[in-house]
Amino acid sequence: MITISTFGGDGHMAQAIAEALAPRTDAKLGEHGPDVFLDFSVPEAIEKHVAAAVAARKPLLIGTTGLTPDHHRMIEEAASSIAVIYAANTSLGVNLLVHLVTEAAQRLDNEWDIEIVEMHHRFKVDAPSGTALALGQAAAKGRGVDLDAVSDRGRDGMTGRREPGHIGFAALRGGSVSGEHNVIFAADGERLELGHRAESRAIFARGAVTAALWLIGKPPGRYTMADVLGLK
Repeated sequence: MITISTFGGDGHMAQAIAEALAPRTDAKLGEHGPDVFLDFSVPEAIEKHVAAAVAARKPLLIGTTGLTPDHHRMIEEAASSIAVIYAANTSLGVNLLVHLVTEAAQRLDNEWDIEIVEMHHRFKVDAPSGTALALGQAAAKGRGVDLDAVSDRGRDGMTGRREPGHIGFAALRGGSVSGEHNVIFAADGERLELGHRAESRAIFARGAVTAALWLIGKPPGRYTMADVLGLK
């Protein structure tokens, strides 16, 4: 029986993971001697949690969003000692969407404008969402550009015409929306839309459990949900 431990055990995601594990016979939730750690807490706790996983020499999946460059440097350093996945979104469907966005961006040139629209519940504190940024990175990767150099956020007032090749973001907040993301490729006379709707946190918990079990036994390194899905 594989034991999975979650940091931030009182949070919504930790509760969803407990529910996802309840019917399983191959894995359980536990705090003592776990085989793998999951972190869905807050950015301020990342350093402590990464250090705990490294000290235990156990793999770690981080799903906390709103991380800084310093946090990502910590993750890179940890990956020299343990297997680590950082995933802004653990839904298997969303991570397949990321792959499809890269594929589309590779094949559609700058005559196709890219806009990313996301919506979440009223309590979400960061914007754009980590998933929206991951989709933007996927589009930028497909185009072979740096997202920071072509990102347009929060348009307001007399902004002028849209810059060719830029990637736009729009963040909507309201109600109890678990998560909705749409990537729009818009050209003259036609539009391609790739999207995903999350109907409950259960999908993120299922993906997190799948990724956690995949991590066990992997050599030290930084992995992605694409690796879990066998996309590269």
